[in-house]
Amino acid sequence: MVAKGFPVDLRRCRLLGLVGSAVLAVGGGTAGALPVRELPSLASGRAALGLAGVYFGMVLLISAWVLLGQVVRGPEPPGPRALLVVLAVWAAPLTLAPPLFSRDVYSYLAQGAMVDAHIDVYTHGPAMLGGPLADEVAPVWRRTATPYGPVFLAVASALSGLTRGDVPAGLYGMRAVALLGVALMAAALPRLARHSGADPSAAVWLGALNPLVLLHLVAGAHNDAVMLGLLGAGLVAALGRWPVLGAVLVTLAALVKVPALLGLAAVVALQTRDRRGTVGAVVTTAAAALATTVAATAAAGTGYGWIGALRTPVSPHNWSPTSLLGRATGTLLEALGSDLAPSAPTVWHALGLAATAVATAVIWLRRPRPSPVYALGLTLAAVAVLGPAVRPWYALWGLFLIAAAAPSASVRRRVAAAAAVLALGALPSGSPPEAGQLALAVAGGATALIVLRRAHRRAVVPAPGRTA
Repeated sequence: MVAKGFPVDLRRCRLLGLVGSAVLAVGGGTAGALPVRELPSLASGRAALGLAGVYFGMVLLISAWVLLGQVVRGPEPPGPRALLVVLAVWAAPLTLAPPLFSRDVYSYLAQGAMVDAHIDVYTHGPAMLGGPLADEVAPVWRRTATPYGPVFLAVASALSGLTRGDVPAGLYGMRAVALLGVALMAAALPRLARHSGADPSAAVWLGALNPLVLLHLVAGAHNDAVMLGLLGAGLVAALGRWPVLGAVLVTLAALVKVPALLGLAAVVALQTRDRRGTVGAVVTTAAAALATTVAATAAAGTGYGWIGALRTPVSPHNWSPTSLLGRATGTLLEALGSDLAPSAPTVWHALGLAATAVATAVIWLRRPRPSPVYALGLTLAAVAVLGPAVRPWYALWGLFLIAAAAPSASVRRRVAAAAAVLALGALPSGSPPEAGQLALAVAGGATALIVLRRAHRRAVVPAPGRTA
């Protein structure tokens, strides 16, 4: 909490966040997930300075967001529109930066080119494509089939046709697609918050201005932005008494990434709030979802291989709880000489899925029942935490909807604290951290804290001869 007397207002927060995102973007120019031909040596001074700069800017951005939260909770909070202006200002430098915190955007481009070349992306990895795009994909995914649905692959294929394989153009095109998703998320949040009895400004602050959104959906251009944008739009449509349109939009979101399929439960629940028959709501929603799936798959021309591709293996170094427990158990069994060691990760992943099912039942059936939007947010959070793979941006699946429907300020504070910690959890290159890189990251972040501390002291201590 900021000490008494520290001047905090919307303008200062906006400026501090802009400086943070600008420094972050500049640092990403040498430390980000650059094309392989532009990657500097990890030992070079440019890469070291860039990495420290990224974390310097990241700490400034997170600090600006935390301070903005105080303004939102203050006596004269800004409205959602003013906060959306802040979002645009903070995001602007990141739209010009190279990809940050992951190389997944190169996988998207390669998969789009594969669809364009009539290569089955549900059977082959980008290595089958070959050429410059395949070289940009992280090595661990080059021979891995895609788990993404036909809607996203159709977008990626269209973008591939427009850019003709040009990597820079493709990167900016994919970021534009992600920005459209973020815009849909930001537009949906106030409406979802009002329906759930939450503060619209607080919802926009937590759900759209969140550092995870800026770092991973804007700077990282992840397709989770499209999934969440369509999901939010579908829930808004269901709130507006257009349940069929809501089911269509939620299904389209699931045909980007499958976790959004759980949103159909919220569409059904929103229909039955007016005492409409549950059976009728289920039938209507299921029919709309099935028709949308058939039509979208036929239009994309990619077939139904995405269903089988959901078994796509996770990275062997994934740090999800179930993967960590699986590796630890396997190591222990191997030390004991057991032949069961190789199956330990699979067993833990199955236990994680079972735990997710139990958590989902508890969330939706408990009394008093939470709002459908909040229940869906908690469910998606459970899916992200207990699933076989965890990435920092997966936290946004649940956070987006929890921000819109959190029943209390204390829930928002806990979620915000977790988001601030997760925002620091990935290197800008998207590669696993090394000791030297961690030291540079800590140095950059610590320098930012020192600068903020000095600015704080200058703001609260009056000059000689003046009163505070």
